[in-house]
Amino acid sequence: MAARAEPEYMEYLRYAQFLPADYRREPLIEPTSTWWPWRGRRVHVARAARPDAAVRVLLIHGAGGHAGLLWPFAALAANEGVEAMAIDLPLYGDTVEPDPTSVRYAHWVELLSEFVGAEMESDDRPLILFGASIGGMLAYETAARTRAVAHVVATCLLDPADPAARRAAARWSFTGGFAPLLLRSLTPLAGLRVPIRWLVDMRNMSLDPALSDLCGRDPKGGGVRVPLGFLADFLNFRHTPPEEFGAAPVTLVHPAADRWTPPSLSLRFLARIPGPTRSVLLDGCGHFPIEEPGLSRLATTLRAVLAETAALTPPDRR
Repeated sequence: MAARAEPEYMEYLRYAQFLPADYRREPLIEPTSTWWPWRGRRVHVARAARPDAAVRVLLIHGAGGHAGLLWPFAALAANEGVEAMAIDLPLYGDTVEPDPTSVRYAHWVELLSEFVGAEMESDDRPLILFGASIGGMLAYETAARTRAVAHVVATCLLDPADPAARRAAARWSFTGGFAPLLLRSLTPLAGLRVPIRWLVDMRNMSLDPALSDLCGRDPKGGGVRVPLGFLADFLNFRHTPPEEFGAAPVTLVHPAADRWTPPSLSLRFLARIPGPTRSVLLDGCGHFPIEEPGLSRLATTLRAVLAETAALTPPDRR
């Protein structure tokens, strides 16, 4: 699809320094910034173009993330010969949002669905969605709505319809009960913007306090202010029931030592999907899966997914 290239941005290097030494021996592929217009917004998409690649992957961040935070993972995929993209959702990264007070979770779902549709219209190579944190449910829902995705890989499947998942997602224990209805009733305050770190447990973003601190201070990520209406919309959003999901295989790569969102919540959701699924626990990894040995297990799992997906590519495109 048409996009205008911009000079590379370098935020990803701050996150790449936390990769294990073996992953820092070679320089990471730098992203190229491109822009996609959507409903009056200028959406930033970081890319590593590979015209000859058999497979493409789109990385989707969660609350407190952005394309630069996920780029080290995108670069590792690009090193495997995959065309990689990472998108900045409204409020985060370098996406230009004209009215931050109006952004809702449903807008993220709609944006991703239309973006995937536009990408597949211009390029029919199989597309894998890799969702991190609540980006896992965004990848899942985008696949369900577009039915154009070859595979969904998620570090987390946190369904806000599950009271236990709501308690894990937000910092306050009462979110598991009546909070969704309460927040929905506070319409006059929906546009009030507060730091995302007030709403979610950014301190447990990583097992490394320095990385958690970086995520929480990042002015394009964990330092962003989000409207209360966004949280209310997320807590009240109803995703496609897993019993009805059949859009793509789903691979869960949940960090085993996640102190923010327990693996049991994701595994419970995954078990309800009738189609092909697999689950892999990343040993030693916190919510941001960057530690060993889990990171290498994540890389091995992704290579298997890529190989399976590449087999779907027509021979003349491989």
